[in-house]
Amino acid sequence: MRIDVLTLFPAMFPNILGESMLKRAQAKRLVAIKVHNLRDWTDDAHRTADDKPFGGGAGMVMKVEPVYRALRELKKGYRVSGIGCRVVLLTPQGKKLEQKAVKRLARYKRIILVCGHYEGFDERIRGFADEEISIGDYILTCGELPALVLIDSIVRLIPGVLGHNESVKDESFESGLLEYPQYTRPAEFKGMKVPDILISGDHKKIAEWRKREATERTRERRPDLLRIKGQEASNRKDEKHA
Repeated sequence: MRIDVLTLFPAMFPNILGESMLKRAQAKRLVAIKVHNLRDWTDDAHRTADDKPFGGGAGMVMKVEPVYRALRELKKGYRVSGIGCRVVLLTPQGKKLEQKAVKRLARYKRIILVCGHYEGFDERIRGFADEEISIGDYILTCGELPALVLIDSIVRLIPGVLGHNESVKDESFESGLLEYPQYTRPAEFKGMKVPDILISGDHKKIAEWRKREATERTRERRPDLLRIKGQEASNRKDEKHA
């Protein structure tokens, strides 16, 4: 997979992309991540990428021309068909990011992320994107942080990136539930003990315990996920009998 990032602040990326899992994934050549300065596609001496909004108002708006030129160049010669290239705008107006979307995006061979900034995009930029994504209902100063969140969530799903591929299956949101409680050594700390079942060696009972705990934790902390899970099951049942 290749991920390209269009940004006005490329210096925000190297430290995070050069650490931990993201660093290893690139070293193994499982993913190539290229960060591009959007100002490289401006055409004036000041490398202007933003301007005042028509109609007045506070702040600045990202200009359409640099984004258009950048996308045209990055997509040049790349066969965009089937599961090919996907252009994503990072914007608070986008669809809220969920694990289903992450898994879908992880199947693409190439993703181009466009980071918003200032008061937002010139509306015409939206016409060059395949989708818009938000990481939550709150406002950040820029789209660079959401881009890093999206990159991390996608890259970890690429086969071979994580040490144990099985670990992905049991994580929160993968099954529609939050993850069950986890413990490690020591078995007792300041009077707090690890549940006996986890050190029993009975893998069947451990699996049953984990499922119960995941369901209960979800019921306590995110009951909305159980409602969604129930609705999806009902929809599948209706489709089967349709």
